[in-house]
Amino acid sequence: MYNFDEIIDRKHTNAMNTDGFRDYIFHADETMTFPYRDEEFIRMWVADMEFATPDVVIDGMRERLDKRIFGYTRVFEKSYYDAFSAWCRKRYGWSFDRKELAMSNGIIPALYELVEYICKPDEKVLFLTPSYAYFKYAADFNKRDYVCSDLIYEDGYYSVDFEDFAKKAADEKTTLFILCNPHNPSGRVWKEKELEKMAEIISKNHLWVISDEIHCDLIRQNQKHIPMGKVMPDYGRLITAMAPSKTFNLAGMMISNVMIRDDELREIWLGRHYNFDNPLSIAAAQAAYEKGEQWLEELRVYLDENFRFTGEYLKEHLPKAKYRISEATYLAWVDLNAYFEPDEHLPLFFAYKAGVLLEGGNMFVQNSDGFIRLNLACPKAVLKEGLKRICEAVNTKHEGKYLGENG
Repeated sequence: MYNFDEIIDRKHTNAMNTDGFRDYIFHADETMTFPYRDEEFIRMWVADMEFATPDVVIDGMRERLDKRIFGYTRVFEKSYYDAFSAWCRKRYGWSFDRKELAMSNGIIPALYELVEYICKPDEKVLFLTPSYAYFKYAADFNKRDYVCSDLIYEDGYYSVDFEDFAKKAADEKTTLFILCNPHNPSGRVWKEKELEKMAEIISKNHLWVISDEIHCDLIRQNQKHIPMGKVMPDYGRLITAMAPSKTFNLAGMMISNVMIRDDELREIWLGRHYNFDNPLSIAAAQAAYEKGEQWLEELRVYLDENFRFTGEYLKEHLPKAKYRISEATYLAWVDLNAYFEPDEHLPLFFAYKAGVLLEGGNMFVQNSDGFIRLNLACPKAVLKEGLKRICEAVNTKHEGKYLGENG
């Protein structure tokens, strides 16, 4: 049994989580001050976990350390492919050819490159909103236009507006669709029928597709992830991106798997993508895929309970909040529109009034006003304190407003 209740001190590790929040959330420097000291914040923002990376992964890195030389390194040995492809076959019933596997220092860098390689300057990128902001940033960076298809939001649940999606996909200038599967921030696990409908529209319009499946391992126990590559087994214009980073808390190791089916695009990638891989990252990822399954299964049980507890707590203390247990990810997506005006800066409010760092809907492109995203991958004690502070701050705000209105 692994101890997910352990509270680990991350100070003095140059962690984005502890040291980078002013810049990332508030676009400010270290002169920005709060009523709370940095170490007093409950951190529920950036998508890494407050849990230790599994021992089997750290052991794999130690074994590589014992080799004592860390020169220029790439994934040359077939054993890495064997480990990762076996993981995909066992968990998702999906396989891919070894020649398709390319390595990247992260999925975000891969997106930035692939948008440039795929889209001509006058062409557009399509994605579903609310959206992970870096889909937009990848288009912006390459001076490509982007098109948003808003998801339909009903009773706390998101679904694809297929009429709108089909219309936007039909624009001859729209050449690339970036899919988030499972979806961030809503936590939706797209079902087979939904993926098949997307695939039909994609095929009809000959779109390129990047399927970002970084959260695919982190699904609730009653859910099933279906890779887009399984739904579109013969579609050449599909790129699938997966990584051990979210699953095993290895984001800082900067290693991702990018499966590029199209021979010509893969040649462009290999010719222009100057990338060496960190030897410790390869060892960590391979050990995770070979030996990390038991840890992941215990983690999923713990996360499921954190999601259940969050729902019960919000129901009791913030009854007007709309919340559904996310089908995937360790990120809760909470609708607080009943308590806030649409233009209120929620991360700023909760940092100042609650001492909780979180991300607001304003960080997810559009179709997300009045929402907060909470990282629940933390020990239960931290989660309880964070939720307590959040609810107290909102209720205090409303009590004050009520008193002010009634004199």
